[in-house]
Amino acid sequence: MKFWIIVTLIVLGEVLQNALCQQHKRTKEAGDNRIRPGNKRMKPRVPKGKDRESGFSGKSQSIMTRVLDKGRFLKLSGSYISNSGESLELRCKGSQIGWAYPVYLDTFKDSRLSIKQHDKYSQLLLSGTSAADTGEFSCWPLLCDGSECTKDVDKTTTTYIYFTDKEELFVPSTSYFEIIYLRPDRPSIIPCRVTSPAVKVALHMEVPPQEIPADGDQISFDPKEGFIMHKPGPEHRGVFYCKASLRGTPQMSVKYQLLYVEVPSGPPSVTIEASSSRVMGGDNINVTCTVLGEPEVEVDFTWTYPGQDQRPVTIKEAWRLINRGMGHTTRISQSVITVEDAETIDFGNYVCTAKNLQGQTSVAARVDSY
Repeated sequence: MKFWIIVTLIVLGEVLQNALCQQHKRTKEAGDNRIRPGNKRMKPRVPKGKDRESGFSGKSQSIMTRVLDKGRFLKLSGSYISNSGESLELRCKGSQIGWAYPVYLDTFKDSRLSIKQHDKYSQLLLSGTSAADTGEFSCWPLLCDGSECTKDVDKTTTTYIYFTDKEELFVPSTSYFEIIYLRPDRPSIIPCRVTSPAVKVALHMEVPPQEIPADGDQISFDPKEGFIMHKPGPEHRGVFYCKASLRGTPQMSVKYQLLYVEVPSGPPSVTIEASSSRVMGGDNINVTCTVLGEPEVEVDFTWTYPGQDQRPVTIKEAWRLINRGMGHTTRISQSVITVEDAETIDFGNYVCTAKNLQGQTSVAARVDSY
């Protein structure tokens, strides 16, 4: 009897030991499942807040970076928001780099701006920034063959930098009143650019006083450009201004005079007229060349005339805007050639050539002697 009791106890001991081993094994396996594999992929962090607004980009093709404090660098593309008053340091990788920046910095030869080429990068420094510096900054490698260099378009990086200033919601203008010409064949822009994309802007007509809605179809707004009239017409002529607001008192832009233009684009339309087709020796000869064209399109005049390089002549040029009624405006450009105390060598054809960006036109007038 004692023998069977001993056998039974031994068997129970083995069963309990096996049960404990199985439980320990299951616990270990469960713990193993909670360990993250070392090669598990994590979702990339999506930029938010100011990073997203700034247009931060990790794209490898961007060669432009902004130097921040404590030796930190931020790769730039798209747009970026900075505070006015801060110094701006941009770098572009490359042994020969070209730059572009807001044009007025060149126009006024601003001493705050400096560019220095180093061995492996070019450095642009702009100190004491202001709202007026808001605009596009670009850089690109130069492909040089000897002394001739060309722009590497494929590697060009452009960023639009807003220099925010609560006292200057609009990018300051160089004038208090600007003229905008409206054409039926192209969009027109009312350039009330802002210093922050968060600024709320509305377009207003002065007479009759009313707000002009930007519906995104006929009129849209871009903080980098202003209000864009996609299909301008005679009904849009008049005096306009923009009103901006950002958590404070609204600010007004400069005023814009919108004039409607019907003159089509193309080579100059030229007429020529002599003061007289026949003159006597000793008389004066005056020949006038006239061009009617678009208000802001400049015209260059050249003359070919009898006695050229042998006789002294006077050439005077002038232009003015003329109102043709109903808000239609045209530019009249003139060049007048004068020959005093005419001689035999001065008789013949006077040829005027007028040239603009679209082409050139030549006309002639003949002056003979009695």
